[in-house]
Amino acid sequence: MFWVPLLLLAWAIAGVAGLRLCRAAVREAAAGRDDAGGGRELTLYEAAFLSGGPGRVADLTLVAMARQRRLLLAHTGWATVVDPRGRDDMERTVIGAIGPDGQSPIAPVRKAAATAEAVRALADRLVRAGLAVPEGDGRSVTEALRGLRLAVPAVAGLAAAALLLPAPSQMPRLLVALWFALPLAFTLGCLAIARFELSPASRWASPAGQRLLASVRRAADGDTDEDRAYLTCVAVRGVHAVDEPQVRAAFAHREPRLEW
Repeated sequence: MFWVPLLLLAWAIAGVAGLRLCRAAVREAAAGRDDAGGGRELTLYEAAFLSGGPGRVADLTLVAMARQRRLLLAHTGWATVVDPRGRDDMERTVIGAIGPDGQSPIAPVRKAAATAEAVRALADRLVRAGLAVPEGDGRSVTEALRGLRLAVPAVAGLAAAALLLPAPSQMPRLLVALWFALPLAFTLGCLAIARFELSPASRWASPAGQRLLASVRRAADGDTDEDRAYLTCVAVRGVHAVDEPQVRAAFAHREPRLEW
């Protein structure tokens, strides 16, 4: 009966993984209440945050200022201030991050701007409106799904170990395999349900925020204002969507990811 502890461990792994996914799904459903963000439109900064987080907000600010010729973005990865008068908190934050010399590599500017108080205040407003997920919960569904996927080979490995145990057992190996098939079927069933029932997880936007982002994307496709359509594309898709080679080259020197 040495396989019994392994079976209990398999059930524990499957049960914990399934419970984590259920709790994450409940939190997502609570964040996606129908009245969240009702009747409002997203600003470009809000759309950038919900699409790509604080780093995307910094990217949008840099590109917008460069678009207006108030900031130069060199293909070498440096930013140079042309107009030192920021028009909003984010622009003033970027100018302050560049420093008194008026010139700095983009990577440290982006990092400083993304962690500035202006971005945190923006995040807090979106969380209160039910459009952004609270800090620390952004990847709950994603992490729960990852844990459930890891549970599948873990349960299968425990089943293989139980079947290969040299210790004698009165239970036929086929019946042992059937017992282990139960937690394996449970994890696979949870994955199948999640595949069809859960919306694609987002690190930053709640389901309500994702719905507003979808409307922003649709509006951008039919926007006749070239500048606004350009900046909206940067906000929701990132700098990789920019068609200007010099801008793409400038951001190729940035740090790949920013964390809070």
